[in-house]
Order: sequence, then C-alpha cells, then structure tokens
Amino acid sequence: MSKSLIITLVVVSICLIIITSHYLKKDRIPIKYSLLWYLFSLLILVVALFPGLFTIISKTLGFEAMSNMVIGIIIGLLLLLTMALTIMIAGQKKKTILLIQELSLLKSEVKEKNK
Repeated sequence: MSKSLIITLVVVSICLIIITSHYLKKDRIPIKYSLLWYLFSLLILVVALFPGLFTIISKTLGFEAMSNMVIGIIIGLLLLLTMALTIMIAGQKKKTILLIQELSLLKSEVKEKNK
C-alpha cells in the first residue's frame, strides 16, 4: 500500500471521527448510531496502519484479491445500514400513527367540552 493511500485513509478516519463527534455534540445523531460511525472510522484506521493484516485475512477467507474482500465488506455494511434505517423508519411511522390518534382523541374531547 502506498504512503499517499495510507495518509489519505488516516485523514479520512480522523475526519469521520471529528464529524461524528460534532453531530453527536449537537445532538443530531443518537449515540447508538454514532458508535457505528466510530467503529467504521476505527476499521479504516486499522486498514491504514496494518495493511498486511487484511491481506492475510482475505487470503485465509479465500478471496482472490483484497479488493474483492473490501467490496464484500462495503456491500455488507451498506446492507446493515439499510436495515438500520428501515427499522428507524418503521419505528417513526408507528410513533406518528400513535400521535395522530392521540391528537384526534384530544380534539374530540375539546369539542365535547366546548358544546
């Protein structure tokens, strides 16, 4: 792995940590999702600092090239992120329906009292 690629990966990892910390501090991202981004940043840092480790792992798992393993990991992470976002959206939909129902009940109570 070239020196410029290692430096780029380290910089990207540090930027991800700073951005995640910033959004966490401003309360724009929940802690449980920030942990995922911190883990991803740490993974990038480990790849940059120990490139031989992932070459050994890719050969052990039977990948022809390390790039194939990286693509597989990225696809897996994207699938996990999609699942997490789907779960979040489903939860928000349930909360919205409950809120609409409660609001309708309150409106009907106010109408009853005003009569």
